[in-house]
Amino acid sequence: MSYDTGLSMEERVTSLFQPDTLMPEQYLETFRRKLYLEPEKKLLLAVLEDAIACFQKYLLAKDGKGRVLFLEAEEWILDEDTDWLFSFANVCEMLGFEPSYLRDGLMRWKADKLESHSKAKIYQIATRTTRRKREVSASRRSTQRMRKAATR
Repeated sequence: MSYDTGLSMEERVTSLFQPDTLMPEQYLETFRRKLYLEPEKKLLLAVLEDAIACFQKYLLAKDGKGRVLFLEAEEWILDEDTDWLFSFANVCEMLGFEPSYLRDGLMRWKADKLESHSKAKIYQIATRTTRRKREVSASRRSTQRMRKAATR
């Protein structure tokens, strides 16, 4: 069996002793699963994405359900505990994010959003200084009746 490569015998022999252009890791990479742990990373990314979405969406929520979702997301983001597999710090590190950087960015976003949110307007109701004519005349009538009754 002869394969015609267009190379002379001398060129074929010398090509056997040339250095490999691939590193061993690159060669072995071709046999590895391309999506190694990809489903797990997608799950972690979905958990992180949901927490950030709840944090941002329900920041200004007035209803009970929205407030609970915001508070739970904020508590999870601010929790420094790394004992739990799905803690904020562990999820960020497994995805290649710096947890403190992401946490600081979210807290800055929250402060900016709360600062830019318009405060509730307070209206002061002025007290009336003048009485209605009806009330004034009614009080005069009652005093006149009392005088008539007293003079009888």
